[in-house]
Amino acid sequence: MQPITILGDHFIQNGVPARILAGAMHYFRIMPTYWRDRLTKLKAMGLNTVETYVAWNLHEPRPGQFDFTGQLDLARYLEIAAELGLNAIVRPGPYICSEWELGGLPAWLLRDPMMQLRCSYAPYLKAVDRFFDALLPRLEPLQAARGGPIVAMQVENEYGSYGDDKTYLRHLADGMGKRGIDCLLFTSDGPTDSMLQGGTLPDIFKVVNFDNHPTEAFAKLREYQPNGPLMCGEFWCGWFDHWGEHHHTRPVDDVARDLDTMLAAGASVNFYMFHGGTNFGFMSGANHTATEYQPDVTSYDYDALLDEAGDPTPKYYVCREVIAKYEAVPALPSFPPVLKRAYGKVELLESAPLLANLGRLARPVHRPAPVPMETLGQNTGLILYRAMLQGPHEQQPLVLQDAHDRAQIFVDGVYQGLIDRNMPVEARSLPLAFGPGAHQIDILVECMGRVNYGPQLHDRKGITEGVRLANQFLYDWTIYPLPLTNLSRLCYGGAVDGPAFHRGFFEVDDPADTWLALPGWTRGLAWINGFNLGWHWEEKGPQHTLYVPAPKLQRGRNELIVLELGKQGELSKNTHGVEFLDKALLG
Repeated sequence: MQPITILGDHFIQNGVPARILAGAMHYFRIMPTYWRDRLTKLKAMGLNTVETYVAWNLHEPRPGQFDFTGQLDLARYLEIAAELGLNAIVRPGPYICSEWELGGLPAWLLRDPMMQLRCSYAPYLKAVDRFFDALLPRLEPLQAARGGPIVAMQVENEYGSYGDDKTYLRHLADGMGKRGIDCLLFTSDGPTDSMLQGGTLPDIFKVVNFDNHPTEAFAKLREYQPNGPLMCGEFWCGWFDHWGEHHHTRPVDDVARDLDTMLAAGASVNFYMFHGGTNFGFMSGANHTATEYQPDVTSYDYDALLDEAGDPTPKYYVCREVIAKYEAVPALPSFPPVLKRAYGKVELLESAPLLANLGRLARPVHRPAPVPMETLGQNTGLILYRAMLQGPHEQQPLVLQDAHDRAQIFVDGVYQGLIDRNMPVEARSLPLAFGPGAHQIDILVECMGRVNYGPQLHDRKGITEGVRLANQFLYDWTIYPLPLTNLSRLCYGGAVDGPAFHRGFFEVDDPADTWLALPGWTRGLAWINGFNLGWHWEEKGPQHTLYVPAPKLQRGRNELIVLELGKQGELSKNTHGVEFLDKALLG
């Protein structure tokens, strides 16, 4: 590969004007087994560049502990791109947004009660520098000037949507240079005055992100960058889903029209997303409006050019035809559909009540008052708070200050009700009365994903302030962090009346992609052979299946565990049936 430079209004590569035709595809959302297949399809559509974010929170799950192996082997992903003759754009953040847990920032940053994210707050910059020290030396030899595929790297991400700290942006840009990054640097922002004023640096190349109205967007960019090539850094050809909404799609004709307009203007473009993949485990992010917390679904299908399983969609072929009007495209190979199987129904006949298994799932800690997950070094999952109360007490409201995101309350093991952070403030309490004697209060809080965009990033999870009965705060708490990373010690058996794990086994002769459907279930999580597939929420939708990639199945016996959080006492009366389908049901 040769570096990309800028001359006048053109990108230059190999000594001639070049157009960047890129597709966003994130290694951490795709099984490594599938990387080459997806990259091959990207090139076949006529694209010459793959773009990827870097998920800091996956690479540094604990301060100073780094992981660049397996699904996180970014270097190998980029090497495959190079083997296929593709350029690469890397967007290392440290913030990536991307409908990803806390926008890719590690949750442990929030352990600092004074933390200020995405600015020149010294402890934050110290953490960023440590991450860059681990990451950038791995990318430095993969730059095009060294024979690798990387032709450009981004400084922060859509920073003008959040802040205007130029000292912070300069620290990032200079820090990349000091660590050997000398490829083209750029910033990307929305095409508005405030975003382009807050998120850019005078000497750094600028691109804009949008879904439609490219002529107007580029006109605004020209006000801030009169010269240089035009580029859409994120062309939103689809969209993401929140729980409780409809499944978002964007008409093919709309995408083709705007793509045609951009290419006719000589612009470069990056499809966001070319292939979305999946927010496995607890990695789905969330939005927060002025009044509502909006968690994202597990699927990141995004109505993209390749669907969640990696098959080309009609949008793929139509966009390829548009590109062919302006650039040479390779001959289109015949892509056989990704192998899929409907493995049928499975009964989950073994049950393990969550409350009865707390000691097998967590090591309890004691605190005078409830504290959020981050204070205890927990990144994701669930967390349970337990206190003893001496009765009698007449009926009074049990008030949680403040529960992020959903809290189930139990008294002496009996379910009492649910408090959701989206309830009006006056409704975030539960009237309870206590008879004589000691009573055990359990509060189980679900983390549905930290906010990844906007001014509400400091989204600490669990109970963030305290618990009180009327105006009296309750103290002396035992806390059970439940990251749910190891379910091997669960004890199955006994009556189920509350949140519980349900287990079953099924045989597979030929592993293939499949989708887990949970009709009749309510809300919770699922694991295949110990791998966390993510959240399901049948009551809300729109997603009604969980993608199960073939590499997570094994020939012979496979284990499925489903944590049911929603129904209390009902599920234990049915057959616990689930079904594996050969297609996705996204709504």
